[in-house]
Amino acid sequence: MTELLYLPNVDAAYERTFTARITALPPGGVVLDRTLFYPTGGGQPCDLGRLSLPGGVELAVEDVSRSGPAVLHRLARRASPVEGLAVGAEVRGTIDWGRRHRHMRLHTFQHLLSARLFAVHGTRTRKASLGGSGGLLELEGPWTAPTDTPPLVDDMAGYLARDLPVSVRLLPRAEYERSPGERSGLVPLPHQVDPVRVVEIEAADRCPCGGTHVRRLGEIGPFRIDPPRVLSGRVRVTFTLPEASTPTRPS
Repeated sequence: MTELLYLPNVDAAYERTFTARITALPPGGVVLDRTLFYPTGGGQPCDLGRLSLPGGVELAVEDVSRSGPAVLHRLARRASPVEGLAVGAEVRGTIDWGRRHRHMRLHTFQHLLSARLFAVHGTRTRKASLGGSGGLLELEGPWTAPTDTPPLVDDMAGYLARDLPVSVRLLPRAEYERSPGERSGLVPLPHQVDPVRVVEIEAADRCPCGGTHVRRLGEIGPFRIDPPRVLSGRVRVTFTLPEASTPTRPS
C-alpha cells in the first residue's frame, strides 16, 4: 500500500519533495511506501518528476498509475542496472512543479465550471478530462441553454475575482452520506471509498474528489471557454488556461 501524501489537505498539494522507501520493483517501475506523485485518474493526468538515490543517481519518472492500493512509478529506460535501486532503499522524490501546479489550476477551474453549469442551467457533468493547458467537459443532454458564452464567462470571472478559498476534508463515509448535497457530477462514488475526500469551493461547490487543487480561486488566472458543441448527441464544453499563474508554497 502506498500512502498518498497529497491527500490530507489542500496545502499538501504544494509540497514538491519527499522521502520514501522502495517496497517493490516490478519491471520498469518502482513502488514506494509513500508518494507525492499523483497517479492518473479522475480525468487528471499524472505527475512527473524524478527519484534520487543515495550517491547522486537520478531516475526520471515518466508515468504514474494505480495498481490496487499501490502506486507504480514507471521509470525511463536505462541500458544497465542501477546501483542502489533495491527494495528497502530510501529515495528522494521531486515533483515537476510546473506540471503539478497547472493541473491544480485546471482541476479547480473544472470543479467551478461544472458547479456553475449545474447551478445556472441544471446540467450535470458526465465526464471531465484535463491535459496540456485545458480541459473538456462532457455534459448530460439535451442542451437547452444559449450557445453563446459571454454570460458564463462573466459568471466565472466574477467567482475568480472573489478569490474564494478552496478546502479539503476527509469525512467518514457514513457522515458524508447523511448529507451529501446536490452534486454537479454524475460519476458515482465507488463503494469502497471510505473516508470520503471532499473538496469544497466556498459558496460555490462541494464534491468528493481525489485530485490536487489550488488554495484559492484567484490563483487560477486567465481563462477561455469555448461555445458548447453537440457531437453524437453529447454536449461538450472545452476551456483553456492560457497563461500560468505564479506558483506558490504553503506559508
